[in-house]
Amino acid sequence: MNIKQYLDSTYLKTPEQANLSVEENTQIVKNCIQEAIDENFKLIMIRPDMVSMAKKMIIEANSKVTIGTVISFHEGTNSLQEKLAEAKQAILDGADDLDFVCNYKAFINGDTNLVKTEILEATKLGLEHHKIVKWIIEVAALTDAQIIQISALIKNVVISNFKEEQYQYVFVKSSTGFYKTENNLPNGATVATIKLMLENSNPLPVKAAGGVRTYEEAVEMIKLGVKRIGTSSAKAIAYGEQAQGGY
Repeated sequence: MNIKQYLDSTYLKTPEQANLSVEENTQIVKNCIQEAIDENFKLIMIRPDMVSMAKKMIIEANSKVTIGTVISFHEGTNSLQEKLAEAKQAILDGADDLDFVCNYKAFINGDTNLVKTEILEATKLGLEHHKIVKWIIEVAALTDAQIIQISALIKNVVISNFKEEQYQYVFVKSSTGFYKTENNLPNGATVATIKLMLENSNPLPVKAAGGVRTYEEAVEMIKLGVKRIGTSSAKAIAYGEQAQGGY
C-alpha cells in the first residue's frame, strides 16, 4: 500500500521545546517542507508562523503538497474570537487545513454550549474559505465515555448546520501529540480510541495523530477507516522503518 497520500508530515515544536535557536528550528521546518515536497506526502503540518514560508517553497517547487496548521495549540483554551483571528491569518498566509484544538477542558467541565459554538463558528469560517477543518479532541485527556460524547457532539453540530457534501471536509482528530500523560501512558491515537472515534463521528472522517510509529500501524489505522495520519516520522513510516520520537 502506498500510504504517502494519507500522511500529514508534522513538525510543531517551538525553538524552546526543541531546545534550539530560532534559526535552527526554522531550518528543521524548511527541511520538513522540502521532504514533504520530495516525497509527495499529502500535507505538511506546521505552526502558523511557518505557513507563508511553506507556501512559497511549495509554489516554487510546483508541488501539490498541501499545508496544514494548528489553531489554539496545544491546549485549545483560547477564546472563540482568538481562534477565529488565528485561523483567518492562517488562511491569508496560505493554509489549506486548519486543525483546531477543541476546548476539551470546557467540555470536561460540562460547558458543552461553548464547545458547540466554537465548533459551529470555526467550521463555518473554514468551509466558507474552502478549507479542511479538523477538530483535535485530545483523547488522552478524556475517558472512553467522553471520547464517545465529544465525537458525537462534533458530528451533530456539523450534520445540523452544514450540507452533506461538506461532511468530508470536517475531521475529528485524536491528539496534539503534546499532552503529558502519567505513567508513560499513550498520549495519542490507539486502536481502541480510534474505533470509538470512528463509530461516533461517522460520517465525518477521522485523523489518527500521535502514536502511529510504523508502516504496519499506519496500514492498520487505514484499514480501520482513518483518512489521515499525523506523524513527525512520515518518511520512516512510508519506507517501513521504525519512527523515532513521540508524534
